[in-house]
Order: sequence, then structure tokens, then C-alpha cells
Amino acid sequence: MQLKLGCNGNDVAKLQMIMGLNADGDFGPVTEARVKIWQIQNNIPATGIIEDLAWSRLFPPFTLNISGMSGKIPAVVLSQIPETATIFGISSALRLAHFLAQCGHESGGFKLVNENLNYNANRLKEIFGKYFPDDLHFQYANNPVKIASRVYADRMGNGNESSQDGYKFRGRGYIQLTGKDNYTSFARFIGEDTVANPDLVATKYPLASAAFYFGKNKIWSICDKGGNESVITEVIKAVNGGTIGLPDRIRHFNEYYDVLK
Repeated sequence: MQLKLGCNGNDVAKLQMIMGLNADGDFGPVTEARVKIWQIQNNIPATGIIEDLAWSRLFPPFTLNISGMSGKIPAVVLSQIPETATIFGISSALRLAHFLAQCGHESGGFKLVNENLNYNANRLKEIFGKYFPDDLHFQYANNPVKIASRVYADRMGNGNESSQDGYKFRGRGYIQLTGKDNYTSFARFIGEDTVANPDLVATKYPLASAAFYFGKNKIWSICDKGGNESVITEVIKAVNGGTIGLPDRIRHFNEYYDVLK
């Protein structure tokens, strides 16, 4: 392997992600400069080129023992952990415990991989009131396609309401990947067209898309700070902007970390 100025593709995107850069898959001057900084920090000649040895340090093989997690999280999730962890640099028990605690809570115990948008009129007004002035919420109630198409229209790369992009690119995965821009970035990173086939995020990549979200939003560095309540709270805020479900997330983090460490 040799990644350097002018290279492009999925491996470059993975490198950029773990370096905290925009994962556009193009190895340009910004990526080269960041690689040199990383090399200096790790006592490696600052060539700006990533070869096999450096790659193995950035993406070490998954070695954590997750056998104790059996029965605590579904088997289908366990089976996805080694590959996802290797791709996204989840190399410590601390990172994995934080990650799984957030994924589990956000997805109702790893059960929900599609955003639920089937709201009645009152609930719709309560949650998305600004999108439904006056009595408009009655016209959209209990119609997920119409609701998502309106609420997510003209933002996150989506087209207008009539395009129905808001529904097509609604939240999927264990940490709701949402919006055409995010689906496009994830497709470039993972090497599969999740724009043309958005359901892949829910069916094939529910865990990987969540790890992508952690990487894109630089949450791994927060995880590395420790396992106390203040760090868990900081992770939650980075995931969804609030602290809803804090006790449950803390409980699961402690449960997972005790097994993994």
C-alpha cells in the first residue's frame, strides 16, 4: 500500500476520517500536511506518504475480546463489530463501550434501524411544529412519506418537498444517518452506492453508518477522555445535542466497559 498526494478512493477516505479531515477520498495538500503532522507525532519520517506499516498503526487488527458481550447485545451486532472496529479505528475498550452504549440507546436496544415518522396530528405539532403552521399538521398526520418530505426538504443536500428526498434519505442505522449529503459522504467512504440504495444503511450498514457518524463528528476523541459521567454526557451531547436517556446510557456503558476492559 502507498497513499500519497494525488491518490483517491475509499482508502484515502478512511485515512481522512481517522485523521479528523473531510473524508472526500482525494489525497490533496491538506491531507498530506495532516499526515506529516501525524508522522512527526509518532516518530515516523514526515514524508506525507502512508505505507503498510503506518496503515497498520492507524488501523490495527481488532483484538478486543467481545465474547463476554454475548447476550448483552444481539448476535447480529456482535458479528459486525470486528470489521467495523478495524475500519473506523475502534481500537480500545473505552471507545467500543461508549459507541455501543450510544448505539443501543438510540436504536431502542439495537432494534430500530429506520426513523419512525408515523406521527399523529398532536405529536407532529409537538415535535415539528415550526414546519406545520396553523392547522397544516392535520393534512400530514400519520403519513411518514409526506412528513419526512416536508421536514427534511431543502436541507442536508435534499431537494424540495416534492422531490421526496426527505423521505428517501430519512434517518437509518443505529444512529440515524440523515440527509442526502450524509448518504453521499457515507457512500464515498464505504464504497457502495447508498444514495441509489439508501436502504443499505439500515440493512447492511447500521453499525458502520453509526461509526461513520462518530468519526465525522470527531466523537472518538471525546470517548478517549475516560469513562466517567461527565465524559459520557459529553458524548451524548455530541451524538444528539442533549442528555435524554442519560441514566440508561451510563448503565449500558458501565455494563459493556466492565466486560471489555
